[in-house]
Amino acid sequence: MSQAMMTVVSQTEIAKDIFELRLKGALVNEMGAPDQFLHIRVPGDELLLRRPISIASIDAEKEECVIIYRTEGKGTTIISKLTAGDELDILGPLGNGYPIDMLEEGQNALLIGGGIGVPPLYELAKQLHAKGINVVSCFGFKNKEEVFYEEEFAAFGKVNIATDDGSYGKQGFVTQYFTELDGFVPDAVFACGPKGLLVAVAKTFDPSKTYLSLEERMACGIGACYGCVCDKKNSTSAYDNYRVCVEGPVFRAEEIVL
Repeated sequence: MSQAMMTVVSQTEIAKDIFELRLKGALVNEMGAPDQFLHIRVPGDELLLRRPISIASIDAEKEECVIIYRTEGKGTTIISKLTAGDELDILGPLGNGYPIDMLEEGQNALLIGGGIGVPPLYELAKQLHAKGINVVSCFGFKNKEEVFYEEEFAAFGKVNIATDDGSYGKQGFVTQYFTELDGFVPDAVFACGPKGLLVAVAKTFDPSKTYLSLEERMACGIGACYGCVCDKKNSTSAYDNYRVCVEGPVFRAEEIVL
């Protein structure tokens, strides 16, 4: 983990209120595990707390990374106004990402994402594909306007999309795909998205082979404030918790209480 300035290479609105921000800097050399995150200082003096945003893609050769986020408040709105050449104060990379060392060439990986939970899975898909893993992705969005990165994920394997209103792909929730995988049996399942989605994933697949990325509000991002804790499964103490920013954001489903 380091603190450094990174330079904006480009920024594009890729779907409704969804922005793709490409950053450049030596800090990229410390990035590796899929779904680590950056703690970003919002430009200006108005907002004190940093904003945690997952790393969507890493290009070590160019010393560039991509983050994808939704504008939901003042902080992310300010960040969305940045243009090429602007600088950001970054703390990171933080957290423990998705493990892939346990998978071998020819095995199967199922990726499940909901809305803004999709971006952290992109670097994962890249790394799995490079290792010779068969990748199938299932993503859920509210509507057609919010769908993004379908073609990018399709470069690594089959992509299934569901929208709440049926304006694109299958109508309904992405969980409908869980029983329609056409004989595809995953050796590992990786998921990121809202709590309801993670609960459904944990109930459907082997919890010892299912990896969930939790989305929690964070303050310090380094484990000091205990503001983003989740309960350990089989814990005997109310104070025996995991810190999502340090021990997570990725956990095996069998380790946590959702």
